[in-house]
Amino acid sequence: MISAGPFPMMAVVALLALAIAWGFARGLAPAAGDSRSRSGAIVLDAFLWGLLAARLAHVALHLRDYLGDPLSIIRLGDGGFSPVAGIVVAALYALWKTSRPLPRKPVLLGLVAGGAFWLVAGLALFAVQRSTVNMPVAVLADLQGEAVALERFNGQPLVLNLWATWCGPCRREMPVLVQAQQAHPAVNIVFANQGETPQEVADYLRAENMVPDHVLLDLESELMRQTGARALPTTLFFDAQGRLVRAHMGEISRATLEARLRDIQ
Repeated sequence: MISAGPFPMMAVVALLALAIAWGFARGLAPAAGDSRSRSGAIVLDAFLWGLLAARLAHVALHLRDYLGDPLSIIRLGDGGFSPVAGIVVAALYALWKTSRPLPRKPVLLGLVAGGAFWLVAGLALFAVQRSTVNMPVAVLADLQGEAVALERFNGQPLVLNLWATWCGPCRREMPVLVQAQQAHPAVNIVFANQGETPQEVADYLRAENMVPDHVLLDLESELMRQTGARALPTTLFFDAQGRLVRAHMGEISRATLEARLRDIQ
C-alpha cells in the first residue's frame, strides 16, 4: 500500500490539491486591495463546503448502511465521499462568492488546477497500487497449528484483514467483520493476525466471545511486508480474479465495509 507514514496517500494528495488551488488563486488575483487574501479564503471555504457535501451525499446514498452505526457518519477518515456532489457544491459556492467586485477567474482557475491535480494523482496512485499489490503468496497457520496456504481462497472474492489483539481499532472493528463474514458467505473474510502466538489470539477471541472463521497466524508479519502495509488494521479487498480493488487503512465502519463488499462481488 502507498502511504506517507501512517497516513493514506490520498489524504496527502487532497491536501496538496488544496495547496495548489489556494496558491493559484492567490497568485492570479490582482495585487491591489485584499483580492489575494480573499481569493485564497474562498478556495479554502469552497474546499470545506465541497468536502461536507461529498460526505453527506455519500451518506444519503448509503443511508441504510449508516443507520446501524450513526456515529460513523462523522468518521471522515473511514472514507466514503461523492466526488460529483463535492465538485458541484464547491463550484457553486465559488461562483456565488466571486460576484462583483471580486474577480472570479483566479478562484475558478485555482479550483480547476487543484481538481485536475487531485484527479490525475488519484488515478495514478490507484494504478500504481493495483499493479504493485498482488494477492499475497504465503503459508500461514490456523489456531491448531495446521498450515494454511492463502491460495486456497483463490477463485472467490477475498477480504484480507491484518490485525493484532493489542490494536484498539482492530478490536473495535472485528465484530463488524465477523458479522459481515456470516452475512456474506460468497466472500472469504480472512483474519490474518500479525506476530502473535496462538494462545494470545485464542484467549482474546474467547474473552470477546467471538468464533470467526479463517483466523490465521502470520508470526513473521510476512503479509505486511508483501502488501506494504504500514499500520494496523489494514483491510485489503480482492476480487475473484485476485486483483486488488480497494485498500483500507485504519478502522473500518459497517457502512464502508458493506460498500467495499459490493465492489468485489
